[in-house]
Order: sequence, then C-alpha cells, then structure tokens
Amino acid sequence: MVTDGLRMTPATLAVLLSLASDASQWQYGYELLGETGLKSGSLYPILVRLADRGFLEATWEDRGAPGRPARHLYRLTPAGRALVREARAVGPARPQLRPS
Repeated sequence: MVTDGLRMTPATLAVLLSLASDASQWQYGYELLGETGLKSGSLYPILVRLADRGFLEATWEDRGAPGRPARHLYRLTPAGRALVREARAVGPARPQLRPS
C-alpha cells in the first residue's frame, strides 16, 4: 500500500485532494490555505511531511514580484497521485474543504 506509514488525517486528505484538483499545476501554500481552510501551523508541516516522503515536489518560484519574497510551489508526484487514488478508494468520504 502506498499509504503504509502515513497517517491519513482529514487535514492531510484535504491537502492531497486540493493538490489533486489540478495535479499537473504548481500551487502556492497560500492558495492551499484558502482552499483547505487549514491554518499555516497545520498546512506547512503536512506539506513538508508529504514532500519528505516523495508524494510532493516542492520548489521555489523563479521570480517573485518586486518587494515580495519568493514563494514555495508544490505539486503531486506520480507517487502522490497514486496516494490520492488509494486514499479515495479506502479512506473516509471527501472532507469539507472550507469550514461552513
């Protein structure tokens, strides 16, 4: 199983599903904060953990806007896309991404 050793919390699943909505595109952490409704103290450790395990690619943007620091970009790897497929097949129903 792809998920062996990975704790699939509702927050982790929300991040994966958000990234999977357009798996080929790079996304900023700030965008993911808005899409998932998570706080930065929850989101960024999840992103680091997923990247460390090979489920995400992470890179710095080429050029930031003047006066703004460069941002990290994230996208799913093939292993990450497999993880999403597996999580959808065996996991809980899709979590609500934005709090109501």
